[in-house]
Amino acid sequence: MNTTRSGRPALTRPDGTPLRVLVVDDDPDLAEVLSGALRYEGWQVRAAGDGASALTAARELMPDAVVLDVMLPDTDGFAVLRSLHTVKPDVCVLFLTARDAVEDRIAGITAGGDDYVTKPFSLEEVVARLRGLLRRAGMARQQEEGPRLIVGDLVMDEEAREVTRAGELIELSPTEFELLRFLMRNPRRVLSKTQILDRVWSYDFGGRAHVVELYISYLRKKVDAGREPMIHTVRGAGYVLKPAVS
Repeated sequence: MNTTRSGRPALTRPDGTPLRVLVVDDDPDLAEVLSGALRYEGWQVRAAGDGASALTAARELMPDAVVLDVMLPDTDGFAVLRSLHTVKPDVCVLFLTARDAVEDRIAGITAGGDDYVTKPFSLEEVVARLRGLLRRAGMARQQEEGPRLIVGDLVMDEEAREVTRAGELIELSPTEFELLRFLMRNPRRVLSKTQILDRVWSYDFGGRAHVVELYISYLRKKVDAGREPMIHTVRGAGYVLKPAVS
């Protein structure tokens, strides 16, 4: 298993090259610290201190993800995000904000942001959230991952991001795909909600374990609908994926 210097499984772009991340913050000390933490993951990182230079850097770097401060000296992060999407529509965006108002969160998501972190924050949290965003968006893969996973008649092609059961294609959202991948990498093993939250969402989702129940129900409707069930609930313990009983 390839790991980063922090001991986490190494993430790269699907073609094996380093992930590209743009850090946008007008505090040069904070930008430097954030950039250092991301380089520690083995990623290619650029930093910018305002909206104009951020767009210039984005055109040069074509980042997979952007860590974007809401408050910038020449504009706000929401306007920068709209411009970023004209440069790279599929870029993942993690907002940094000193404000914790519900309106700011809604504004960030409405503008097309994927997640947000409220200052002060831990570097570990920022890295974990970025790793989760990039994996769910299909922009990153762990270097030791193989191209196909097979459990019974359920097949996942990780490179093509396709899932079939008994030869029938199953359409999954990015989060559903990542959840199913975790289950398929641990067949016949009971996985707790905490384990699933940590692996699929990569950070403490506010203790809201009901998000796991929700996405398990989504998967069941797609994977098990009209078929012998493969996804099972182990009461008080978690969930397990097993080949269907023929």
